[in-house]
Amino acid sequence: MKFISNISKAGLVITMLFTAFAITSCKDDLPGEMDTSLQFTELKSIKILNTGANGDVVLEGTIDENTKKISFPRIDTLTNFENLKFEAVVSDGAKLEQDVFNIEFEEGKSEKQIVLKVVNAPRYREYAADLRLKVPVFGGDFSKAVVYDYSNNVAPNPIYPDFVGLATRGTGFDGEHVLIVARTSTAPHLLKVSDLKNNLIAPIKLNLTGVSLGTYTYNMGAIVNGHTYVINLSSNTAASPLRIYHWTDPGVAPNMIADYNVGTIANAGVRHGDNFSINLDKDGNGYIHLISTTAPMLRFKVSNYTQVSEPTALNNGNTYGQWSSFLRVENTDDYLLTGNTLPISVVSSSGTIAYTMKLSSLPKNAVDARVVTFNQMRYLLVVTVARYAGETANIMVYNINRGKNIVEALGYFEGSDDKSAVFDYVLSTGVNSAPASQTGFAIKKDTQGKDEKLVLYGAAADAGFAIIEVPVNVAAD
Repeated sequence: MKFISNISKAGLVITMLFTAFAITSCKDDLPGEMDTSLQFTELKSIKILNTGANGDVVLEGTIDENTKKISFPRIDTLTNFENLKFEAVVSDGAKLEQDVFNIEFEEGKSEKQIVLKVVNAPRYREYAADLRLKVPVFGGDFSKAVVYDYSNNVAPNPIYPDFVGLATRGTGFDGEHVLIVARTSTAPHLLKVSDLKNNLIAPIKLNLTGVSLGTYTYNMGAIVNGHTYVINLSSNTAASPLRIYHWTDPGVAPNMIADYNVGTIANAGVRHGDNFSINLDKDGNGYIHLISTTAPMLRFKVSNYTQVSEPTALNNGNTYGQWSSFLRVENTDDYLLTGNTLPISVVSSSGTIAYTMKLSSLPKNAVDARVVTFNQMRYLLVVTVARYAGETANIMVYNINRGKNIVEALGYFEGSDDKSAVFDYVLSTGVNSAPASQTGFAIKKDTQGKDEKLVLYGAAADAGFAIIEVPVNVAAD
């Protein structure tokens, strides 16, 4: 009987399973609860209905379903942005949560992002819509920058060979040539930019006849309007004078345009030539500034490229150190004074401070700061000094276009939420004890005299150098 009882229980189980299966099968044919998983929220197409001065221009958006982003053609600035209307094709039963928007563009901004929400209760999906004004575009397109690299970065070309053992600390750039003030057997020489762009290294050696004396007989240099300058590294003794040499033809012996015993210059301090800032106009008039490691800076007046006079010690109360610069802001009496441990200051040619940035606004080791205006857009070009752990040598460019002068521009920049660089290129991730660094730039014009290409330059000791070509910005639509 026990065996029969077990059979009966098994049969009962089979019967129950069969009944459950039958009920389940029949349930598919009967009305039931709504499956909310079918409440789709896909955005199939989107339009702005009322752009343009008359509100009759329709703009079709492009949807990227992977990123949930929408892009529209640029919008006429005469559009009524207080009543911007959207029309969408969406999943059955879904709709835009909001289809009329009041859009406000911040001062100086031509782009705005809004969120379009497709709802089909209880589900929803959000899309980020980028709205761009149809305004003239200025500046350079850094997304299309072309780099000619001779740095320590991982790139097709190796580092330029004279950047080794801290033997090359001074360089210069004018768009046509790179000056390498090498303390190697190669000695100071020029390189054609056109050669470098074709991976050709053909040094044009400077005639060094008469170049002598100094802790180093040549250490820093610059190229200004085709004029080449090299300065020695001086101590504060008569046996080690401060000397500056000038060439217009590299094959001819230079003119020694300055020969000073800095001990005879009141309050000059010691050791000059670790940095060299020369700022001349098209006629060769301006100043040379040299910043000592521990003492006030020296200023020399320059006339007609070669006449050096009026040596003067300036003291603004700060010690900027060896890795410093003093560079003019275009055609003004404003200069950017930099050092690798102090924030950038705006000063006069005599060193009087008008404005000092916060240390946190830019990398504190940003030096050799230059203001560059290209295609009606103002930028700040710097290179970072890599002396301490965690620092790298980078070429960096920032947008400082707002403001009628450099003080206002830096103030607006510091007050903005976004202080990121528009371009950032690593020369080297290694640090060293003497990381002298330089920047430079040139602007190429088209046949009508309009800005066509921005050429940037950055270099640092043992990091090498790079040349970056940036085309003008062109509206995509």
